[in-house]
Amino acid sequence: MLQFVQSLASPFYINYLASEKYFDKPAFIAYLNYLLYFTKPPYLKFLTYPGPTLRNLELLQNERFRTEILDPAVAMRFWLEGMEAAKEWPNKK
Repeated sequence: MLQFVQSLASPFYINYLASEKYFDKPAFIAYLNYLLYFTKPPYLKFLTYPGPTLRNLELLQNERFRTEILDPAVAMRFWLEGMEAAKEWPNKK
């Protein structure tokens, strides 16, 4: 379960899930909602990349995001935004 949650940090993996129609399955959407417990402190500490993982997990709760991420250009935009944030992060310390 932890590996799956951490894989949500990748917009390309989320794009893959969308292309495979996982987001059309109510049970899968319910599972994504269940995984929100990773936002709580006892579980948060296990995430390697908590920022992008939790951001994407929260975005996946939104039907519009689940539809738009099917577009590879949207996945690329999210990836580029993540790379920019990673470059700027050391300067914000």
